[in-house]
Amino acid sequence: MYFVDIVETEGLGNRGYLAGGPRTAVVVDPPRDIDRVVAAAARRGVRIGAVVETHVHNDYVSGGPELARITGARYVVPAAARVPFAHTPVHDGDTLPVDEGLALRALATPGHTPHHFAYLLTEDGREVAAFTGGSLLIGSVGRPDLVEPRLTEELARAQHTSARRLARELADDVPVLPTHGFGSFCSSSPQTEQDSTTVGAERKSNDVLLKDADAFVADLLAGLDDVPAYYAHIGPVNAGGPPPVDLSPVAAADAGEIARRLAAGEWVVDLRSRTAFAEGHVAGSYNFEADGQLATYLAWLIPWGKPVTLLAESPEQLADAQRELVRVGIDRPAAAATGDPRRWVRDGERLRSSGRGTFAGLAEEAGRPRGTGAGGTAGPAAGDGAVVLDVRRDSERAAGHVEGSVHIPIHELHGRIGEVPPGRVWVHCASGMRATIAASMLDAAGREAVVVDDAFDAAGKAGLRVVRPEEG
Repeated sequence: MYFVDIVETEGLGNRGYLAGGPRTAVVVDPPRDIDRVVAAAARRGVRIGAVVETHVHNDYVSGGPELARITGARYVVPAAARVPFAHTPVHDGDTLPVDEGLALRALATPGHTPHHFAYLLTEDGREVAAFTGGSLLIGSVGRPDLVEPRLTEELARAQHTSARRLARELADDVPVLPTHGFGSFCSSSPQTEQDSTTVGAERKSNDVLLKDADAFVADLLAGLDDVPAYYAHIGPVNAGGPPPVDLSPVAAADAGEIARRLAAGEWVVDLRSRTAFAEGHVAGSYNFEADGQLATYLAWLIPWGKPVTLLAESPEQLADAQRELVRVGIDRPAAAATGDPRRWVRDGERLRSSGRGTFAGLAEEAGRPRGTGAGGTAGPAAGDGAVVLDVRRDSERAAGHVEGSVHIPIHELHGRIGEVPPGRVWVHCASGMRATIAASMLDAAGREAVVVDDAFDAAGKAGLRVVRPEEG
């Protein structure tokens, strides 16, 4: 009897898999912190016989080479990836034994990358699971624009062909087990609320299996959004063979060292909650909450390779952050401090405080009456006493925005702070997480900023005029 265990990496929206039988297992698309995979295999009492990659990943650093090294497993990589390190190249149609009666069949499924593969787990010759990587996702497909802009349309058409091949070769009840798509920016469309799917379910709901190639490609390309900047660095790291991780404790920084690192232009990142940060923080530090999408947004926004010092409420929070960051190639923080934030500033210096509010508070500050019009979109615009900064992505902004607000996506703000109009700045996103980062950047630049710690749906209800696409 076979098993499939999920190795979840929620912050990046990815999954790896441990699958096999009573004695031996295979690992598909392992995360960088391989101790989680080793522990899963130990719980099952199985030996890892092979580690397979569906593709060379752009969004996270793979733990594949190190996992294969410490377990003695074969490291299986698509032949067309042409990586320089030791591996077993896999070709379309190859079969890899897993355990008695269990095997993996390799299918070339180009689209997310030119060399992409899916792997079908078979039991006594019958497909029982499809590890689809970045090809067929839950209600979507992997985006085709991460390799080379000139290849994007060609790869989008390949995605259509590959998904159709999977659907043609597999029965309706076969589970589809993708690597991406649970909030990952590798998905070509927004995250679905579904947590699992089958080939049959995708036949009924996934555009790639419902639309002809021309319509699918046109819609896919029109819907592609921003790519995190760090993707450009992760691909080459994986292609060259990533080194092992080092999760040992980081060198402790006192108040003097924190000040020196800030003066040198390095990044000091406060991992505490937005509430704690607002109550008191080191002037010049940035607030990336540990329980948000820390790895994605810090790796996206920080200049690649710039030293980062982490400030955490506890050693446990710091250790968790280290683990998250190695997954995206931020391997060793330069220094760290934990505990009472008052110890993070030098004698005679004080912590800085900042503001938090809601859309209702924004409406009041703007000097406007509260209340909503039809559909919650009528009412006053922002302005006359308040600068409103929208840091959502272009696609979110297009679906509706506060009239009169300034729009600078969060991943562009660090280089465009000078474009923010003078005055007290109310910063919003969709829920408050990105606004927290943005407001801390403004605060570090000496601006007075308020985090709108609120859901965007509350803007219209608070009496602010929200412009929808149908209103022009």
